[in-house]
Amino acid sequence: MPTRSRPEVPQALHLARLAQGTPGQWVRLPGGELSVLHLSGKFPGSGVTGWLVCLSGEAVLDLPLNNFVRLRPGEGYRVSAHEPWTAFDTRENSVLMLAPDPPVA
Repeated sequence: MPTRSRPEVPQALHLARLAQGTPGQWVRLPGGELSVLHLSGKFPGSGVTGWLVCLSGEAVLDLPLNNFVRLRPGEGYRVSAHEPWTAFDTRENSVLMLAPDPPVA
């Protein structure tokens, strides 16, 4: 009797582990616009408008006019291409995800 091949089981991406492979660099997820970043020291904003979401650890966004936002896991902040920001980690293994707005046609 012939052996039936089974379809491949779908695999999930562990976003924090994916980002931790290249600290200090955005890693773009396949097939989309999402990117993840394992913070390693200070990181300047990317000049993109969208949502910045903390996946793990804890991060602080340094904003203009002496303002700042602290992001804990599951929290997000909307960044703007017109507002400079710098992110830095306050806990080990801090990972951010950037979900940019779709391009305007």
